Amino acid sequence: MIKVQDVRVDPEARRCWRGEAEVRLSRKEFDLVHALITRAGEVVSRDELMDRVWQTRFYTSSKTIDVHLGWVRRKLGDDTRRPTLITTLRGRGLRFEVTAPVEVAALP
Repeated sequence: MIKVQDVRVDPEARRCWRGEAEVRLSRKEFDLVHALITRAGEVVSRDELMDRVWQTRFYTSSKTIDVHLGWVRRKLGDDTRRPTLITTLRGRGLRFEVTAPVEVAALP
């Protein structure tokens, strides 16, 4: 069992939970979450994800990762506009965050 923040993944059973609720993921969605959560805190490049999740070294579509990532974020309840679980680092890749970012209140 792998646990990061309040997300748990059981690689053998191919099951995922957010808190106590099980999250139903498609095969590719699970593979994407697994590829990221096993390297939590590290940036995983899009090339690495294409190789590991889609077993290809070329993009079948420039939006393949983005589309699946959108579905995963919605299913995990991660705000697609201000994600706290899986963040995008422009030009570098994706990272499963070890801790949720702390909100800083604006000074009056």
